[in-house]
Amino acid sequence: MNGELTWQEAKAKAQAMELEIAALIPKDAAVSIDQKMKGVLLSCTKTQHNWNGFTTITVAEGTKIEQIVRAIEAHYQAKGTKVSADSNPNEDYRIQIDPPAPGENYIVSEGLAPNQIDIDSGSPCFTLPEGIYPGGDF
Repeated sequence: MNGELTWQEAKAKAQAMELEIAALIPKDAAVSIDQKMKGVLLSCTKTQHNWNGFTTITVAEGTKIEQIVRAIEAHYQAKGTKVSADSNPNEDYRIQIDPPAPGENYIVSEGLAPNQIDIDSGSPCFTLPEGIYPGGDF
């Protein structure tokens, strides 16, 4: 775990990875990218947290989202990154990208709304400075 990473650095790393994943979506399919600027902190351990955020990509009507998610999966597997797959609650194909840093992960799947791809992110773990309460938006 990286106790030297600040929450701001962890957030920036997770958001940069969200955009890296979004950039793998074919340009002719992506209509818009909506990256949420605020997220929440979740516990990694008793003393560490990770930042969790969200990006939604709206895609053109008729886009084959599962093919895109599978291409993203193949991209990260080819880089040697651990990737697992299952289905989301709507039975859509979903992947989880797990870089080696503890706490860091990215979940990519068809969104709950039509014509959307969702990217949920979790940053590497970090230690909050003394006196910073982990509740609320970050």
